[in-house]
Amino acid sequence: MKRTHIEIAGIPAVLWGEQPGGRLFLAVHGNLSHKEDEVIALFAKEADLAGSRTLSFDLPGHGARKAGGTACKVQDCVRDLRTVLDFALEKSDDLGLFACSMGAYFSLIALEDAPIRQAAFLSPVTDMEGLIRGMMQAAGVSEARLQAEQEIDTPFGQTLYWDYFCYVREHPVKRWEAPTEILSGSLDSLCPAAVTADFARRFCCGHTVMAGGEHFFHTAGQLEAFRQWLREKVFRGKKEGPM
Repeated sequence: MKRTHIEIAGIPAVLWGEQPGGRLFLAVHGNLSHKEDEVIALFAKEADLAGSRTLSFDLPGHGARKAGGTACKVQDCVRDLRTVLDFALEKSDDLGLFACSMGAYFSLIALEDAPIRQAAFLSPVTDMEGLIRGMMQAAGVSEARLQAEQEIDTPFGQTLYWDYFCYVREHPVKRWEAPTEILSGSLDSLCPAAVTADFARRFCCGHTVMAGGEHFFHTAGQLEAFRQWLREKVFRGKKEGPM
């Protein structure tokens, strides 16, 4: 499948496929990932088989932007997503969305009012405030200490930021109207199953749970389950190609 490497206002991006008349999916990766990771490449292949294109990009501090030293903060990710959205709208008026993990939260905030006709989320973070509070508790960091120090490194490799926490607290997910399918794993240790299920109920999303699946879909079995979910729930009714 054709991959065209481009830049969008300085943001490294990839346009996958050669179907100018089909739906254009924005693809937003998760933490410690990048614009050409395995699940995005798999998604783009299935989208191409269904007659659609995919536009992925590197979030701050990831992929080709890792060497820049810029932290991956929510406010910057939301800004970049809106920049990529503007570019995508110049290419197509038929937009879809695929987002993984924290990329789903950024998308829910940045694209709340965007004309997204279809969305697919893999292991989505839908309660970022709850996730950060859990990390703070695990690291023994209080709100008062985080406010005083502004930035705290944790023993498990994540950095806590006061401005990030404040932004998330002020921007809960309140509205999402795009028809959405969700795939999550029963063994997801990052996003509680009840939180994901509650989000799916609130916003009338289809929700599939893979037994034994983790937050990070990476094994052969998990990736095959992801592929089948795409074919059955996201691109159902479209012509399928070879495995």
